[in-house]
Amino acid sequence: MKTVAAVLRTMGAARPYADSRPLSVETVTLDPPGEGEVLVAVKAAGLCHSDLSVINGDRPRPMPMALGHEAAGVVEALGPGVGDLAVGDHVVMVFMPSCGHCEPCAGGRPALCEPGAAANGRGVLLGGDRRLHAGAETLNHHLGCSAFAGHAVVSRRSLVKVPEDLPFEQAALFGCAVLTGVGAVVNTAAVRTGQSVVVVGLGGVGLSAVLGALASGASPVVAVDLSEDKLALARTLGPVRTVNAADADAVEQVRALTGGGADFAFEMAGAARALDAAWRMTRRGGTTVTAGLPPPEAALAVNIVQLVAEERTLKGSYIGTCVPGRDIPRFIRLFREGRLPVDRLLSGTVALEEINTAFDALAEGAAVRTVVRF
Repeated sequence: MKTVAAVLRTMGAARPYADSRPLSVETVTLDPPGEGEVLVAVKAAGLCHSDLSVINGDRPRPMPMALGHEAAGVVEALGPGVGDLAVGDHVVMVFMPSCGHCEPCAGGRPALCEPGAAANGRGVLLGGDRRLHAGAETLNHHLGCSAFAGHAVVSRRSLVKVPEDLPFEQAALFGCAVLTGVGAVVNTAAVRTGQSVVVVGLGGVGLSAVLGALASGASPVVAVDLSEDKLALARTLGPVRTVNAADADAVEQVRALTGGGADFAFEMAGAARALDAAWRMTRRGGTTVTAGLPPPEAALAVNIVQLVAEERTLKGSYIGTCVPGRDIPRFIRLFREGRLPVDRLLSGTVALEEINTAFDALAEGAAVRTVVRF
């Protein structure tokens, strides 16, 4: 079938993207779903820093590639072997497919699925195939989704069924921002009531972590960012204290607000300097969690004596250490109960043709989550 998709052929384009136009909206050919695959009519797809990091070259991927990984849509066709979904079901895409059989999957850690990670790195679906073509050219898939498109063929293992009355632009956020941010708090860190939390970096993932901390009963909750607009938004989400990361004494402010440092510090900016700040904002015996993805060459210097003598913990969190089939429905229930106001994170919707300009806003820090609406 024919569909439209946003295709990236070269990484590292100059900004503004409205002028350089790294993403080309093209009519492409989409093969039918193969064994274990599903054809989805995409209805909404969020713009995430993980997409931006491919555009700017921070996260190298095989080119050419149809981008987009945070999305919701409707099942239109089922490939052979898919018996637990039906045409018309509403689904959310998950950017790490889980095979269900490798050692991490069998151990309850699908975020670390080995075949899924290998497929994402190669730009193929979990089964090893590519289903997108531009003329004679075969396109790579972004994280098994390629969701900046009218339709996508994805592995069944990349989908979670969701309620049909959940608006698509809200449903999309559960596949990445909410899964990663809330999951880092409730799964990776297992924050308990009354423990102190600081979140550094207030994009969609960081603000989701703030929501997760509030829902977990953390106190105090401190949000840190360079943007006064994002700090103001954080304060509207609940009893959140804020610190501007540009302040020379930002670390000292956080330590004062948390009585000597936070029990848990979350770095969500994807920058080594932000992780260093989060580490210094963490108390003795505390835990620093990072879900940011800086360029591959980024490194962090840690004082080993401090790590040992203060019994400090430094942890990575990928997809919020989530089991998507379990956690997405759980987070949606919390949203409907008013405990995770995910809708507050939406900055607006755009048409696919406006995607380059929308990525300018994301790169400038002027948007939290902009959604392409189909």
